[in-house]
Amino acid sequence: MDDTSEKEKKSAEQNEKDQDTTGKKTPKSGKPGSGKRVSSGQKSPKGGKTEKGRATPSKGNVKPKQAEEKKTEEATEEEGEEGLPEGVVALFLSSKTQEIFHCRADQDVTEENPIKIITKQEILDDMRNRAAVCDFHPIKQEIIDYPTDEILVVYDFDFKFGQNFYCAITEEAKEKILNPQGPDGGEGGAQEEEVIYTYIPPEPKDWVSLGSEKEIKEESVIENRRRIKVSVKRVRKEFGAPYKFKDRNVADAKDGCIDCASFDDRTFDLKKMELEKSIQSIPECVDQGTQTDWKYPRNNCTQYQPREFSQKEKEQLENSKNLQTSVESVTQRFKLALQQNEIMDVFYIDWLHLGDAEGNFGNKSDNHLKEYQSFTDLQFSKEKSITCIQWHPTIKGVVAVSVAEKMTFDERIDSAAKVIMTPSLILIWSFTDPIHPQLLLEAPDDIYSFQFSPSDPNIICGGCYNGQVVLWDISAHADRLKQPRGGNRNKKSNVLPGFEDPNALKTPIVRYCAVSSIENSHRAAITDIQWVPDHMEVNRMGVPQENKSMQSCQIMTCAADYSILFWDTRPPKGPGQLNIATKSDKTDKSQMGVPTTFKHLDLSWKPMLKVHLHKSEPGGDHAPMKFSIQEKQGDRKALSKATDATDMSRENAMGGGYYTKPGSGKDKRTLQSVKTHFYVGTEDGEVVYVDWMPVKDQDTGKIVTPKPDFYHAIHDGPVNTVQRSPFFSDIILCVGGWTFTIWKEGVTTGPILQSNANPVKMMAGHWSPSRPSVFYIAKHDGSVDVWDLLDKTHEPTLTQSVSPTLITQLFPFQISQKQHLLAVGDNAGTLHILEIPWSLRQPTPNEMTGISNYFEREVKRRAFVVMRWDFRENEKRELEQEQKRKAGIAPNVVLTDEEVEYRLKQEYQSYLDEEAAFLRELGLLKEEDEPLPET
Repeated sequence: MDDTSEKEKKSAEQNEKDQDTTGKKTPKSGKPGSGKRVSSGQKSPKGGKTEKGRATPSKGNVKPKQAEEKKTEEATEEEGEEGLPEGVVALFLSSKTQEIFHCRADQDVTEENPIKIITKQEILDDMRNRAAVCDFHPIKQEIIDYPTDEILVVYDFDFKFGQNFYCAITEEAKEKILNPQGPDGGEGGAQEEEVIYTYIPPEPKDWVSLGSEKEIKEESVIENRRRIKVSVKRVRKEFGAPYKFKDRNVADAKDGCIDCASFDDRTFDLKKMELEKSIQSIPECVDQGTQTDWKYPRNNCTQYQPREFSQKEKEQLENSKNLQTSVESVTQRFKLALQQNEIMDVFYIDWLHLGDAEGNFGNKSDNHLKEYQSFTDLQFSKEKSITCIQWHPTIKGVVAVSVAEKMTFDERIDSAAKVIMTPSLILIWSFTDPIHPQLLLEAPDDIYSFQFSPSDPNIICGGCYNGQVVLWDISAHADRLKQPRGGNRNKKSNVLPGFEDPNALKTPIVRYCAVSSIENSHRAAITDIQWVPDHMEVNRMGVPQENKSMQSCQIMTCAADYSILFWDTRPPKGPGQLNIATKSDKTDKSQMGVPTTFKHLDLSWKPMLKVHLHKSEPGGDHAPMKFSIQEKQGDRKALSKATDATDMSRENAMGGGYYTKPGSGKDKRTLQSVKTHFYVGTEDGEVVYVDWMPVKDQDTGKIVTPKPDFYHAIHDGPVNTVQRSPFFSDIILCVGGWTFTIWKEGVTTGPILQSNANPVKMMAGHWSPSRPSVFYIAKHDGSVDVWDLLDKTHEPTLTQSVSPTLITQLFPFQISQKQHLLAVGDNAGTLHILEIPWSLRQPTPNEMTGISNYFEREVKRRAFVVMRWDFRENEKRELEQEQKRKAGIAPNVVLTDEEVEYRLKQEYQSYLDEEAAFLRELGLLKEEDEPLPET
């Protein structure tokens, strides 16, 4: 026995040495390379049991996988039988969490190797990133309180504890899972404890309703209508009478059996070859006459008096039981009808809105801008910048763009000869011909802004780079724009073959018919131009008056020369104006084919009113870029209800507002409700609120423009958009630099909404024509942002790339109820037409009310912020005074006006003395010799 035990000890020591040198397990069997498993009760010497059941210490860094797996299986079997062990929490780890911690089920952890060690810092970082979404969030406090850095997670393959993983939240539980035999390695840990189960009878509990009885009640069949009653009556004398049956022949009775025998119809397949009929198509004519008295025809009507119940009959009806019973029976139905009337609009016409939801140009699933059409001209617009876009107000599918050279002022001076020889044009495109423009409007210089006349779309005004204002009349080419197809627009049926005009398909060039005098025009490029609405006009003193002709005849322009000018297209008053064009002369043309509509203005046109934007403090004036007035075209609220019919008819008889002299100011009514204040966006990123009506200066006595009511330097770049909302006349969108702001007229402390600085510069903006809460922003990187204030106010709802170059202008337009298009112009001279999806053109229910409430809340928030600013300023001033009082400093003495003036004069005199001394030191000021005293 002793020799055998000594041999076994030596063999075990030799195996340990071999394992240390080779790093591999040596099987207990005599064959070193065999793949047989160790028999029960015998494990490899590396941390396993020996034949006597003792655990030998392992010299390797990691325990063998087989030993750990078997120990874990034994521990989990014991815990599964006894329930969830102490210090262990069952967790469900989602597939995303398993990927984060590299513990994917059946891949990273399996049934044979279920243990995974996760560091505490990894779990805390995941909780910080995903917050409550993290699967370890239910044991967040236990993870934070865990003493060590490594946390044990075990894969529960059989879901013994109800989840796919369980985690040890204490060191004791962790040690017990890793070493299920106990810390001393003895056999005591492997002994199973005897568990005694005791039966505990269930205790009754109160019923807790979870809503199931409501579902059962809804599923049950309930009689909701009255049953149908059938009454069968019989004669009284027949009750109890005996029945007598007898035989009857079928042929003897009329209601007996009828035999319908089949037969062969010979005319079934007979074809009619000819049919003769006698028809008298002319009735007999009878001539008769009679004598009657002719009376003047007039509409007849019948008057009647309603028959009413007497007071006594009314009281009887009110007290009758039939009336009360009838009212009680219909009360519930009447209440239900009232509720339905409140819930839905009973006057809503479903047929008119049947195709709104799913149209031919997109459906609800579309949420991006679709490319619809693009226009570019290789000769006139390529490699040029689009400066302005305008849709034709009456002809659908016609859009006009102005192009300009991409040059700075210095580059224009250096290449003046090239610029002069290059034509400056406005291109009018039509969807019928995407290759060739329909018209080309020639200008003396590059056009930076233009607009169609709201009362006559054939009249176009534009602002040039050199500051001049230009007018075009395209009445002679109006039919060309209305032709359905571009290829057949000039073909006529009365033209013989071979005699067609070879120039018929060429694009006509329309020359301007009037241009302002350059000495009286702007001193900089005209960046914005607008027509004054046709229901008003402004006199030379800036007073808004009624325009009886209802024709737009005045234009407002602005440029960076610190001024906004008003222009009148009518002939000036006075005896010197002899050649006055009439409406009949509108179609007459001069020798160069130019209409003489505005011949009286050519090269002699002067502005009638100038608004100079002074600053409240020294340091220069405001350089306007864009402006917006409150009055809009088509709004007749400013006009009074009573109209002078005679004056209106007289003005209409004389002609339109373009071609007649302005009437006398005495005959025109002043529009008191028109606001003369308007918003201006400047080149320095300021938003100015100023009045165009001039006032008399107190010091000089001259008539000058008043100083602005307020201005705020909000934007970090030139303001390129100042536009009022088409749904709210007091809401203004301003875009400039890298931010945009929304202003409300009447709030002078600042904007009610200001965006964060965008990483990309914003180039233009425009409100949606159909949704009050949506507007579009064009950016420098060629993309377009769509903002929906009811959806998000911190970021755009949609961002879509449109052009590879920067976008200069954009203009959304409503073609029809089912099609809205967005015109986008870039810096390469290409006009992109995008189709707006259904979600951006169809307003949501109660969107008008929602956005109105949002603006009201923002105004209240702005007032609260200003109130808190004032409160903090007063509090700061009181603290400073308190500190001075504690320090023994006397409070500031309030000086009178005379003392303030005397102190200012002293400071100014000291400044003059210091200046004279400085000039004397430089030798620039010579001291004058004092005169000799007189004798």
